[in-house]
Amino acid sequence: MPERTPADAGARQLHLNAFLMSTGHHEASWRLPESDSFAGTQVAHFQQLARTAERGAFDSIFFADSPVLHGDVRQRPYGTLEPTVLLSAIAAVTKRIGLIATASTTYNDPYNLARRFASLDHISGGRAGWNVVTTAGEAAARNFSLEDQPAHWRRYERAAEFLDAARKLWDSWEDDAAVGDKAAGVWADSSRVHPINHTGRYFRIQGPLDVPRSPQGHPVIVQAGSSEDGKDFAARYAEAVFTAQQTLAEAQRFYADLKRKTAAVGRNPEHIKILPGIVPVIGSTEHEARRLEKQLDELIHPEHARKQLAGVLRVSPESLPLDAQLPEDLPSEDAIEGAKSRYTLIVELARRERLTVRQLIGRLGGGRGHRTFSGTPEQVADAIQEWFEKGAADGFNIMPPVLPSGLDTFVDHVIPILRSRGLFRHQYSGRTLREHYGLPRPENGIAPADSAEAAETERAVPAAV
Repeated sequence: MPERTPADAGARQLHLNAFLMSTGHHEASWRLPESDSFAGTQVAHFQQLARTAERGAFDSIFFADSPVLHGDVRQRPYGTLEPTVLLSAIAAVTKRIGLIATASTTYNDPYNLARRFASLDHISGGRAGWNVVTTAGEAAARNFSLEDQPAHWRRYERAAEFLDAARKLWDSWEDDAAVGDKAAGVWADSSRVHPINHTGRYFRIQGPLDVPRSPQGHPVIVQAGSSEDGKDFAARYAEAVFTAQQTLAEAQRFYADLKRKTAAVGRNPEHIKILPGIVPVIGSTEHEARRLEKQLDELIHPEHARKQLAGVLRVSPESLPLDAQLPEDLPSEDAIEGAKSRYTLIVELARRERLTVRQLIGRLGGGRGHRTFSGTPEQVADAIQEWFEKGAADGFNIMPPVLPSGLDTFVDHVIPILRSRGLFRHQYSGRTLREHYGLPRPENGIAPADSAEAAETERAVPAAV
C-alpha cells in the first residue's frame, strides 16, 4: 500500500482496540504448548496484556461477556471473570488506555449498571466504556427465572429505555455539585443533585445516582449488534461500534449505512467510530503465518465445533455432515431470535465460498465470524490500511488468535509500520477514552431546578443514613 506523505501528517488516523480473551481468540489456542490453560481467571495475565496494549498506544482494551456458561467446558476454557471487576484491577496498573466492558441490558437494571460504570470511570480517571448488548439465547434467560428469551425487538426496546435511564442517572449530579467546603461544612450543593423520576414501560427509577458525575460525564457507549434493530440502536446511542464483516464490499455498505442512519437521527457521523474485528495471524513470512494457522486449525475438535455451529444455525448437528456444504433448508434470518446478524454472516460466508462444514468450522475457529487474515506484518498493515482508506472502517478491533504472543507481535511489528505510514499515533495526546476517540464530553441533560423545584427535591430525596 502507498505510504502517506508528510503533508498527510494531520490526516484522519486509525483507532485500535485490543479484544482480549484468555489464551486468544482461536478455538484451539489453549492447546498450544506455550499457552497457559488457566489464564482466563488470572488477573496478572490480563494486567500484562493491558500494559502491552498501552505500550502500543491502543485506544482501549475490550472484554466480551455473557451471563451464561457457553459451550462444553471439556473442550476449551470457558470460565471468565466479571469484566468491570477485572478492569478495576487493570486500571490500577495502567494510565492511559481505555477500558471497555460488556454488560447486558436484558439481565440487569439501569441503576446498578449506571453506578458500576460511573465507578469504573472514576477509578480509571475517565477511561471507561460500556459495550451494550441485549444478550441472545434461551440459556441466559433461564439463569434469570425466565422460560425463554424475550423477543429480539423487545430486547432492543428495553435496551433503548435502559440507556435513556442510565444517561439520566449519570446526569443526576451536576459537574460542580461536590464542593467540599470545609469552612462552611458543606460537602455538596444539594440543589445540584437531582432525582430523575424516570417512569417508562420497563423501569421506574427515582434517583439520583449515589456516584457523582464521572470524569467523562458518561462512559463511552459501545455497541456490537449489526442487525437492522442493532444498527438503529447504534445510530441513536453508540459512540463506537464493534462489527463483524468478511469482505471489503460488505464492510463499505455497513459503514455507509450506519453513518447515514446516525446523521438521520441528528447526530454527527464522526462521533460514531466503526471498528470491524480482525484476527491477524502473523508470521515473519507468509509460509510461517500459514503454518501457525494450520497448526491451530488442526487442534480444533470437529465434533465440538459442529455442535456449536448447529446451535448458531438452529439445526441438529446430524444435519451438518462435515464434508458436505450447508443444507439448503436453513431457517431465514427472520426466524432467528438470537444473534441475527452473525447468523446471516456465517450462512453467506459458507454459500459465497462454497465451503464444506469442515472448512467453515476452520474459518470460524479463529474469530467466530470475524475476518481472519494471515500474513506478514506488512501484509497485515496493508489489509488494515485498505479498509480504513476505502470507507469500510474507522479502525479495528484487534483479536489476536493466541495470547500473549499475538498481541506482542502486533505491537512490536505491525504498529511501527502503521506509524511509519502516518496512520496511527506514536503516543497518547489525551487521558480519557473520549479524547482517544475524538469524542465530545456530553453536556448534562438534566436542567437545573428552580428554587421551588429545588425545595421539592430536598423533601423528595431521603437523607443518607
